[in-house]
Amino acid sequence: MTSPQAALTTRTILVGVDLGVANFDSTLDELGQLAQTAGMEPVARVVCKRRAPDAALFVGTGKADEIKLLAQSVGAQEILFDQSLSPGQQRNLERRLEMPVNDRTFLILEIFAQRARSHEGKLQVELARLQYLSTRLVRRWSHLERQRGGIGTRGGPGETQIELDRRMIASQIKRTKDQLDKVKRQRQTQRKQRDRRGAFNISLIGYTNAGKSTLFNALVKARAYAADQLFATLDTTTRQLYLGEADRSVSLSDTVGFIRDLPHGLVDAFQATLQEAVDADLLLHVVDASNSDYMLQIEQVQRVLLEIGAQSVPQILVFNKIDALPENQLPLQTSDFFELEGKQTARVFLSAQAGTGLAQLRALLAQTTVDASIFTSPPLKSPVVYEADS
Repeated sequence: MTSPQAALTTRTILVGVDLGVANFDSTLDELGQLAQTAGMEPVARVVCKRRAPDAALFVGTGKADEIKLLAQSVGAQEILFDQSLSPGQQRNLERRLEMPVNDRTFLILEIFAQRARSHEGKLQVELARLQYLSTRLVRRWSHLERQRGGIGTRGGPGETQIELDRRMIASQIKRTKDQLDKVKRQRQTQRKQRDRRGAFNISLIGYTNAGKSTLFNALVKARAYAADQLFATLDTTTRQLYLGEADRSVSLSDTVGFIRDLPHGLVDAFQATLQEAVDADLLLHVVDASNSDYMLQIEQVQRVLLEIGAQSVPQILVFNKIDALPENQLPLQTSDFFELEGKQTARVFLSAQAGTGLAQLRALLAQTTVDASIFTSPPLKSPVVYEADS
């Protein structure tokens, strides 16, 4: 992957391989959004079907040659795969295509590296990038070369460059983990202080670009960065939210957005940040109601919650961006129950941008500080689902 400055002019071909999985994006729209977020210019898209990935080239020799010819005809400078490539597949493709080849995992890591602002966020991204690089050993990141020095970094007489890289990366991973452990201990201390004060903790979660930061700003009158793009913010922000209906304040945290096939390295690296969701008393699960794939996005968020151990934390579903819906799909009521993981879960419809429905949400939050059980209901015979009004 090229640097952010150079990436502004990088012409890229997007490649997706349909292996029969349920969540395959046949349009490659999300990959295109990710590429643009990273500062790249998608100029062509290639989609093919295979029963299984080719062991050497992922797409097979014929399709690889087809991609090479397409790249030459459109003047592409880089190939971007929607799936994760093995180190061997990546190297083989680069030799055959004679240009850089990267995958979805590395693209997400690159975006996170560009967007991280806090010291903690930068450490988390650096750890994930180093762990990814440790399996590649292709020496793409020149910043590692500048970090040489100190005891034990100079190789012996017979030590190869790849062994030097491996040892240098391992040392950097250990150092970054030690720094993150320190941050984690600091966060635990902060949580214990909140617990001693009897604070009620609410975390905003959801698929990236669902509008979490916009809702956060609307509720607490903050100025957290919000934009119509993937992963606009990465760093957790916490503010006090006063609920007049309950005459008390609660702690509200805006967390990093989730996405399909979120790299495991990022989940591990962001454990300290994601712990806010695990330790929360309530999760506000923000959903982009105007996205036709909102059900798939909900499933992806639930999958990450299960992975980090937050699946049992009570939730309220916030169907956001109703102002972007066509008139025949507008909800008939401001709130109802939605079937989530086999349970009827409270749902509220709103537009954080326009301010519609915020009063209803605040009322629900005030009630939950008294009794969180009111936000789940026994299964209904005819559960209310979100669909167009016929």
